Amino acid sequence: MALNHAIASGELSAVEAMRAALDRAIVHGDLGAITMIDPQAGMRRAAAMDALRVDAPVDFMARPFAGVPTLAKDLGGPFSGIPVHAGSRAVAAKGDGEADSDLAARFREVGLCPFGRTGVPEFGLSLATEPIAGIPCRNPLARDRTPGGSSGGAAAAVASGIVAIAHATDAGGSIRVPAACCGLVGLKPTRGAMPEGPGFGNHLAGLASEFAICRSVRDAALAFAVLKAERDGALAEGEATRLRIGYLDDDRLEIEGERRAAIASAASALEQDGHSIVGVSFDAIADLSRRSTRVFDRIVSVNLALLVDDLGLDEALMEPLSRAVAERGRRASVRDLHEAQDEILRIGYHAARLFADVDTLLTPMLRTAPPLIGSFPTDHDDVDAHWARLTAFAPLAMLANVAGLPAITLPFGADEAGLPLPLQLLAARGGENLLLRLAARLESEGRWQHRSPVAGLGA
Repeated sequence: MALNHAIASGELSAVEAMRAALDRAIVHGDLGAITMIDPQAGMRRAAAMDALRVDAPVDFMARPFAGVPTLAKDLGGPFSGIPVHAGSRAVAAKGDGEADSDLAARFREVGLCPFGRTGVPEFGLSLATEPIAGIPCRNPLARDRTPGGSSGGAAAAVASGIVAIAHATDAGGSIRVPAACCGLVGLKPTRGAMPEGPGFGNHLAGLASEFAICRSVRDAALAFAVLKAERDGALAEGEATRLRIGYLDDDRLEIEGERRAAIASAASALEQDGHSIVGVSFDAIADLSRRSTRVFDRIVSVNLALLVDDLGLDEALMEPLSRAVAERGRRASVRDLHEAQDEILRIGYHAARLFADVDTLLTPMLRTAPPLIGSFPTDHDDVDAHWARLTAFAPLAMLANVAGLPAITLPFGADEAGLPLPLQLLAARGGENLLLRLAARLESEGRWQHRSPVAGLGA
């Protein structure tokens, strides 16, 4: 990240970087990326970083993101002073006031300076970010299209250069899909790799992971190294050994031509490096994906029902789809929930066996370009139809969540309209550094260029 180096070298102060981010946020206010800004808190944090550079330079330099502005997602573990509303008027009506989650505390510890909150679909139930309670979030690369969801606000803020890195969560593709829509790097870590708690419940029975959306693989690697629960300080650097790359390409996925060609091109690039490309059966993946979707439905609906009932939320303030999902959760039996939790373990077991013959899986991320605003409506109660739309758009997203696997997406070129051509890499649990090394190799081809510089580093 050029921004953290500029701040560390004194070329740019943390206060100047924060002021630039705040100014950029105002300029791009029509994106709908940010739903709450606290300029005073951001400036205080930045000023504290500048003071630390003078008073305790060794401590300052030990913080790899010292003075870098960031934003918190409106879902997941809370950041003190930035209330979580989950994109819902019903939650907003209950009031605010939570301390830092463990991950939020880690964000601050490494020097990141949060100053606001990014938008989400209500309760994170969509792969678009268009809560009825607010304005739709737009893709900076094509403002008539979605930046994805549920971390759509985070992706829009990073792609537009408001910030270089933003907090994000992923329970069914919610880091990877927005990153893919906006030409960014989205890493979903292994289940349990990031600090958890103390008040984020069971993270949807293990489906949800927290991390960040970044502009480069280098940033993602550095952030993973310093934010993960068990830190060893190692970055994903160096040459990967000869690997067996599982390559998934099947007509039944119905991936658009340019996107399918980008995956083939990535496989060819890795093969030229000496890695073996191994065809992977779509049937095994398809079965696990279908089962993952059923688990996602059961776990998410039961958790939403519990949230609504435990907080005493006014459902009249909720969107029709959210009410329907919560009602589905209330109708679920104890047996239904027990079977879903058992299925998580079974899917994890069978997913792990996919890596007996390959080291990583190379797959498409999205079936099409980011859809137009309004393509994922939530003003209805047809839950099955909604899940089907999400799965059709990102057919291989949910498996990583249910199986607990790490997965990364990055752009590998642009289509004729200038929109990114994303790919996805998956690995066995604990395989983040392998994914990051391969992603860095593919990124080095320079097939994608960001349109907007980071605030503070350019016009």
